[in-house]
Amino acid sequence: MRMQGRRESTNVRDIRGSRGAKAVGGLGLGGLALVALFAYLTGGNPLSAVLSAVSSGGGGGVVAESGGEYVPTEEEQELATFSKQVLGGTEDVWSGIFARMGKEYVNPTLVLFTDAVQSGCGGASKQTGPFYCSADQCLYIDLSFFTGMKRELGADGDFAYAYVIGHEVGHHVQHLLGTLDKAHRQMAQLDKEAANRVSVRLELQADFLAGVWAHHDNIRFASLEEGDIEEGIQCAEVIGDDHLQKKARGYVQPESFTHGKSSSRVKWFKKGLRSGDLADGDTFSVPFDEL
Repeated sequence: MRMQGRRESTNVRDIRGSRGAKAVGGLGLGGLALVALFAYLTGGNPLSAVLSAVSSGGGGGVVAESGGEYVPTEEEQELATFSKQVLGGTEDVWSGIFARMGKEYVNPTLVLFTDAVQSGCGGASKQTGPFYCSADQCLYIDLSFFTGMKRELGADGDFAYAYVIGHEVGHHVQHLLGTLDKAHRQMAQLDKEAANRVSVRLELQADFLAGVWAHHDNIRFASLEEGDIEEGIQCAEVIGDDHLQKKARGYVQPESFTHGKSSSRVKWFKKGLRSGDLADGDTFSVPFDEL
């Protein structure tokens, strides 16, 4: 991606290296599903991870205790700068889209942490992966996730990383539009398999929204270079539920999917990237077997 000279968002809380960092808020069901999925992939206990995630609560803000001097690596600092630039791009794009709809876009906050963070969902770690917390409107990322994504999943490249951030910002857009909370209320009233299907629709729409952001970011900043789209597509492929489950245990259970199969994730990301129109991203009206 062409990011030279791009502004860095100031809506960032950098608590890397902090001891006892506590980011209070609440993680939605999509985030809890992410906790379980990555715990399973990395050899942890998904049930324990989710129980830990819901064990504490609180209201807005981030509090951090100093854990002594923290010196990030050069690679990590480059990733931090890049993440702030991508967030700045999402702010510019989504503010414009919301303004054209007669709405106000409220910027989310990016929380950078190392190893573990205490959030309203309890103890989250880098194994959780990046997640969005609707209660405090924050995105949480341990930057080592990106290097792990390359090592464990084979997904690499700056646009692959941008896609991950764009997806989480997509959940923020869903929250602002009321889609996220509506889906979570619906999921709470359904059995597990039916709730999983709603979760898949949410996640695929977030993939679509990541594509919408990239579409408009490229128009505005000419940000996409040769090979970038392929990086995003590869990332979408390797984080599909079927790919992750087969990698983790050798077989797949479609009824347990919470984010969508690889082909669906690629399809909706590409659709958003090609269209750039929110009207084309209604994943809730499409028959489930056609997603």
